Amino acid sequence: MPRLIFMNDRLVPEHEARVSVFDHGLLYGDGVFEGLRSYSGRVFRLDAHLDRLWDSAKAICLTIPLSKETMAKAVNDTLAANNLVDGYVRLIVTRGAGSLGLDPNRTRDPQVIVIADTIALYPQEHYEKGLRIVTAATQRVQSAALSPRIKSLNYLNNIMAKLEGLQAGCVEALMLNHKGEVAECTGDNIFVVRAGRLLTPPPDAGILEGITRNAVMELAHSAGIDCREATLTRHDLYTAEECFLTGTAAEVIPVVDIDGRTIGTGVPGPITSRLTRDFHALVRG
Repeated sequence: MPRLIFMNDRLVPEHEARVSVFDHGLLYGDGVFEGLRSYSGRVFRLDAHLDRLWDSAKAICLTIPLSKETMAKAVNDTLAANNLVDGYVRLIVTRGAGSLGLDPNRTRDPQVIVIADTIALYPQEHYEKGLRIVTAATQRVQSAALSPRIKSLNYLNNIMAKLEGLQAGCVEALMLNHKGEVAECTGDNIFVVRAGRLLTPPPDAGILEGITRNAVMELAHSAGIDCREATLTRHDLYTAEECFLTGTAAEVIPVVDIDGRTIGTGVPGPITSRLTRDFHALVRG
């Protein structure tokens, strides 16, 4: 059975899901997206994802041609049509077809696309033993140039850093901002444990405020763990007791080596393990 894709107002087989070659999402990366997870038939924090999608669209003057309620129904209908109970959803809104040239006023018919599928971002052994990552030379785009809170279709900055990681034999790479401070990884937010405190870079470091990041911070507070945002350098990471990443696709995954430095004891630490268990309980609860 072919996958069914939601396109604008209906479900169509994947071979019929097409956009124009003149769509500015294709030509210029002009559009926004969200990645969501479904657990046991329920989309995790759907409202938060839709709020972020609408904020991203508003920031680039893109009007989404559906209501949030209709979009939520489209997400759930696409999962159900593909018989997915535990799945991943990619929600895309493009600027629409237009003429060659940057002018968004010369486009029409923004395209709404909902894709549902399964996903396994990292092998299971990485969750059990931890990741090895490297710092990319590619910096995060400065917030003054393009807000990292806009989840746009133009991901070339992250892709270039991802390539550096892959070329170094790592599946993920750390990105710094223009001041040399820790921002985030190519697709995930980062946390460290130092002196028993759980620390993560603040929004002004040039990060996307992840839905999973926020959920983990809430879980930490509930567990009585001192959790706060803090400016971090690579020295703070190298000398940390624990490190882990969070993301919709990645969930919570430990990091045990950064740039050849062993983090902590070289195995996932107790706070990482506790928050991993708590997160799994949250999404399945």
